[in-house]
Parts: sequence; structure tokens; C-alpha cells
Amino acid sequence: MKVLFIEAKKNFETDINKIDFTLLPNKISLVYSIQYKKLAEKIREKLSKRVRGFKQVLGCSKFKSKYPILLISSGRFHALNLALQGNIVYVLEGNKINKLNREEVNEIKNKRKTAFLKFLAAEKVGILVSIKPGQENLREALKLEKKLEKKGKDVRIFLADNISLDEIENYNMESWINTACQALTFDSRILNMHELKNKN
Repeated sequence: MKVLFIEAKKNFETDINKIDFTLLPNKISLVYSIQYKKLAEKIREKLSKRVRGFKQVLGCSKFKSKYPILLISSGRFHALNLALQGNIVYVLEGNKINKLNREEVNEIKNKRKTAFLKFLAAEKVGILVSIKPGQENLREALKLEKKLEKKGKDVRIFLADNISLDEIENYNMESWINTACQALTFDSRILNMHELKNKN
């Protein structure tokens, strides 16, 4: 089946001349989700030499910046993902720039610890595999399945196009391992495959 990808651009009423950029450090990386590309380009032009990096981010992007990040997007999804990778993150919200609250990041980190402890105690483990291009890691999931079975765990692999956290409640698994988008690991029930590798 052929798939057509089309950029979804968003119309903005944001007047960048009304944005107070004084909160930002002198050097930043400017990142954006695709809907906000045009606004990000205008901000890059205004900030000029202060911008030392310019990059589009996806939900699963891995990005460690030498400089603090100004994120042009919506919600907390991208911001938390970037912050969990050790970045200092500022977010444009309306006409205001706010620094991401460390309490939010620490809350997610605590959920990661909880997920790992659940995995250690679990006998039944489900491995989540997305069939979406760019997120599919079935080969890695099969390797992980064999490794965990050798450690005495009862392992099942679950494949889906769209992984719904509401649906996992329907299965009798004590712990879950995510092999797809790492943003799913904001949930305390799910351990990221890469987190598990880092622990071993």
C-alpha cells in the first residue's frame, strides 16, 4: 500500500515582535514540530546569531544539544522528551517563553524508576511492537524475547499499528517493554527497550 506524507502547516496569529526573548540564554538551539516550521523560521531570523542550531523534531527524536533549547510546538510531549535526554528546554506558549519546570521532568523520571522495579518483579512481560515505518523493531523484540525467557520470564509480543495505552489493561501482563516511540515511557507501566539495555 502506497503512503502519501503531506506537511500539515498551521496558521498563526503570533506576532513575534510581542514575544519577550530576554528569558533565553545568548546561545540556543531552536527546534520545532513540522506544523510550526514557518513560525520557527521567523524566530530564527529575528534571533539571528543567537541561534546555533535549527532542527525539526519528531515524537521519537533523539537530540542532545550543546545549548539550551527553545521548542516551537504545542503541549508537553516534545518538551518532556527533549528534557529527559538531558537538555535544558524553553517552550514558546502563546506570546510567552517559559522554562520547562524541573518538577515535571522529575515526575517522569520517578515513573521510569517505578517501571523498572515492576519489570524486575514481573513474571509475565509483554513486548510492544509498532508496525509503523520508522518505529518497527520486531527483530530487536524477538531477540529480547529469547533473552528474557532464558531469565525465566513468560514473554508475549504484541504487534499494533497504533499502540494504545488504554488497551494494554485488557491483557494479563505484569510489566511492559516498549520497542516503539520512546515517549510511551512517560507511563509508569512501560519500560523502554533502550532503558533496559542501559541497565544491563
